Amino acid sequence: MKIALAQLNPTVGDLSGNIRLIERAIAEAETAGADLLVCSELVISGYPPKDLLLREGFAVACDRAVEKLAARTAGGRLALLVGHPSARGLPDDRVANACSLLADGQIVDTIHKLLLPNYDVFDERRYFRPADRVRPIEFRGRKLGVHICEDAWWGEADTFYHTDPYLLPDPVAQLAAAGAEILINVSASPFEAGKVNRRDGILRRHVDRHHLPFVFVNQAGGNDDLVFDGHSVVLDGRGSCILRLKGFESQFAMVDLDRLPQPVPPRDVPPPADLLDALILGLGDYMRKSGFTDCVLGLSGGIDSTLAAYIAAKACGPDHVHGLLMPSRYSTDHSISDARKLAENLGIDAQIVPIDAVHKSYEATPVVGADLALSPAGLADQNLQARIRGAMVMIRSNHYGWLALATGNKSELAVGYCTLYGDMAGGFAVLCDLLKRDVYAICRYINDVREGREVIPRHVIDKPPSAELAPDQFDQDTLPPYPVLDAILQGLVEDELSVETLSKLHPAETVKWVARRLDRNEFKRRQMPPGIKLSPRAFGSGRRMPMAAKFEIE
Repeated sequence: MKIALAQLNPTVGDLSGNIRLIERAIAEAETAGADLLVCSELVISGYPPKDLLLREGFAVACDRAVEKLAARTAGGRLALLVGHPSARGLPDDRVANACSLLADGQIVDTIHKLLLPNYDVFDERRYFRPADRVRPIEFRGRKLGVHICEDAWWGEADTFYHTDPYLLPDPVAQLAAAGAEILINVSASPFEAGKVNRRDGILRRHVDRHHLPFVFVNQAGGNDDLVFDGHSVVLDGRGSCILRLKGFESQFAMVDLDRLPQPVPPRDVPPPADLLDALILGLGDYMRKSGFTDCVLGLSGGIDSTLAAYIAAKACGPDHVHGLLMPSRYSTDHSISDARKLAENLGIDAQIVPIDAVHKSYEATPVVGADLALSPAGLADQNLQARIRGAMVMIRSNHYGWLALATGNKSELAVGYCTLYGDMAGGFAVLCDLLKRDVYAICRYINDVREGREVIPRHVIDKPPSAELAPDQFDQDTLPPYPVLDAILQGLVEDELSVETLSKLHPAETVKWVARRLDRNEFKRRQMPPGIKLSPRAFGSGRRMPMAAKFEIE
């Protein structure tokens, strides 16, 4: 059996556009002589459709789109597995996460997802009803063990479910017991650091248990804060990878399960490479799918805005990136020279707009000017400079219709080392799920590996980070050293460790300070723009903390 894999990049809600993507894959599969074309989970609607699923008529429209695709298979040999929301045959107001086999002009069979994830960014129990049972699909004399995303993660989600995961049914085992000859998982599995290898391990364990070939087809592309990395694979019955599609892009490939190719080399990619690819894809798709062609950001000569500008140049092209260099009375000469050098290296537009005249006008304003004079270069004055810069960026954004990029990183956002309506202003927060250590690691990777030359100015990487909002100011005057801060934040945010546990590894007072700042700045993070989820515990939809709350362990 010749199985084609369509790793596609659908747009949420764009049923006609998503059908066109599938139809192009159908044409490729027919030309290649495939018997079966496999598409990803909810490819008709795009994933995740969220509350579009609650809108009257949406699921019905998805069912009609499937019927249209089924008609496309009439008179040909090719069959199609396609994921979609479905209300067909269900009680009113109930929707299933479904996958249908289309062949000979008809919807031959439909299966539903059994395990509905309800953790992290997933809300599937809000929308879908689980399958009543699990069974193979009959296809030209073979039994296909078709299942959907989470159904393959049985036994792996012990940190997600508030129950013993082994008390849940194992859909893959049930399919194997029912005589499935090939396991096929259609998925929309979002990227996070380290997940590709973890996912590969899950698939191999299924093959080890059941000795069946495994076809995994994943969505690619960015939708809102999620990036889907693709990396679709085919494993033979011994667990060897015989086909791997590229990561972070749409791709078509085919494998003949009756004439298996030789195993492919194992994947060996450094972590910064995956993070960078996810950032570029996430920003590019957010812009494209939201209707933006250009973006604008402040260029301070610091490491964060430097990386954000590089990502933007790769995501939408250097001609579509516009930088503003906005020196203040406290800016150093190297902040301007570093930003200019970056703009030259990237080939992006960059304009210098000094902010001191605007700053002085605030100082000359009655009442407000008197407040500022009480604490020269104090917190209010520092935040004012950031807000002037934010306003400058938003003026260009409003006038030209460009997407304004906020450039703060996760370390700063975690402890509130950022300014509401200042450096947090914008429509998209590119680096909001990158700790400072990751920002540096990616910049070094860009120069040393991705570009093989100094695109990120070396001085930007080497100099001590500073907001340059006060005389002789450096981040480390206010914050713990970034290696210490990032290690504590990893423990508090991503590992959910207690202050007590972390105090055994780091200075206790420092841990308490970070924990208090983390909790007290939730109100700021609630107002930050959307960004790209890269970690298991990203700020935003995957981490839901109260704002008006107080809980401290002494």
